[in-house]
Amino acid sequence: MKRTFGTLLLMVSMVATLPAQELSALPSMGQKTDSLIKLPGDSTGRWYAGNDIPKKKFNTKAFIIPAIFIGYGFAAVYDHGALKQLDLSTKDELQEDHPRFAAHVDDYLQLAPAAAVYALNLSGVKGKHNLFDASMLYLTSSVIMGASTHFVKQGVGRMRPDLSGINSFPSGHTASAFMAAEFLHQEYKDANPWISYAGYFVATATGTLRMYNNKHWFSDVVAGAGFGIASTKIAYLIYPYMKGIFNKKNPGRFSLMPFYQSGTMGVMLSGKL
Repeated sequence: MKRTFGTLLLMVSMVATLPAQELSALPSMGQKTDSLIKLPGDSTGRWYAGNDIPKKKFNTKAFIIPAIFIGYGFAAVYDHGALKQLDLSTKDELQEDHPRFAAHVDDYLQLAPAAAVYALNLSGVKGKHNLFDASMLYLTSSVIMGASTHFVKQGVGRMRPDLSGINSFPSGHTASAFMAAEFLHQEYKDANPWISYAGYFVATATGTLRMYNNKHWFSDVVAGAGFGIASTKIAYLIYPYMKGIFNKKNPGRFSLMPFYQSGTMGVMLSGKL
């Protein structure tokens, strides 16, 4: 019986981070954009060659910083002393200096480090993994981050500073931003440390904007950073095992191809289920 094909679209960002030479090659506004942009594959002619990824042992030191961030956040939630006062004073100071501040760039800024990974690959600056594996690592990180922050938000039920909801802790935007920043770091720390650390500055800006927008407490943002970093680190630990198992059962059945359509850049994954 013929098996059906499943398609997963990983939308990574608008093309803001593409270099000029890549932008010039994209379709103009007046042209049709239904066709895919074809890029050269690997030595086997496929984007996904089915190669295994070396497995790494769990390193406790790698999780010290995210654990401290998360621990600080939980401590602040249930503290009635100095940590709570820091949350309150930070909120009051930001609102006093910028009472009418309202910007939604943080909705898009959280994706920028991940978009940079794709833009760099499309520009010829290769990261640690091919696009298929990088996409699967990012997807795995997103699942871990999304699930963990969702359940914690529901369990803690912390009121937002602007009283708009009881899902303040931890900051999901900040978690997403630092997850993407850690993704960029893992992919490019060996090739270009300057590029790899740039994502953390963008992620920090995202968390800061969440406080300026009066959507989160300081401790929400700190904890969100911890959840984001930890999610990506966990994904990089478990994905090699996931792929090793999958390769034995379904060798070489998936392909990955970047595309550009209607002003949006993305990655299309297709294969036999």
